[in-house]
Amino acid sequence: MLKCYNYFARLWLMINSQDLLNLAKSRFDEAQILLLNKKPDGAVYLCGYSIELMLKRHIVKILNWEGYPDTNNEFENYKSFKVHNLDVLLNLAGLEKKVQLNTKMFTLWQIAKNWNSEFRYKQVGLLSISDAKSIIEASRSFLNYLSNI
Repeated sequence: MLKCYNYFARLWLMINSQDLLNLAKSRFDEAQILLLNKKPDGAVYLCGYSIELMLKRHIVKILNWEGYPDTNNEFENYKSFKVHNLDVLLNLAGLEKKVQLNTKMFTLWQIAKNWNSEFRYKQVGLLSISDAKSIIEASRSFLNYLSNI
């Protein structure tokens, strides 16, 4: 019973930095599996979420928060942080200038940032496998960069 209680109690807590990192890694691994199975649309969709999660992790770290808001109730006082736009999250994470000044990372960012959460409504088959590979490789490098700052 205690295990069940802990699971449901955890559902109401903000997502801590370690959980954001674990989720980001998991979503990226899932994206790679989808790409290997010739599902480029789903691969890029999950890959974008991995970047979103890593940026939110960075926001948690720089603002010294316990975690990132997750539920509508938690977002009550943080509405400006309830966003999926990667450019906005990069700015909120305080990384926009840093990325712009790093030519390699800026180039990778220009490829990776074109994701948005509305991809879930796009018709299947719009992305080629080679385009998805490019996006995922750029994202992999950008995620590694985020992990080390």
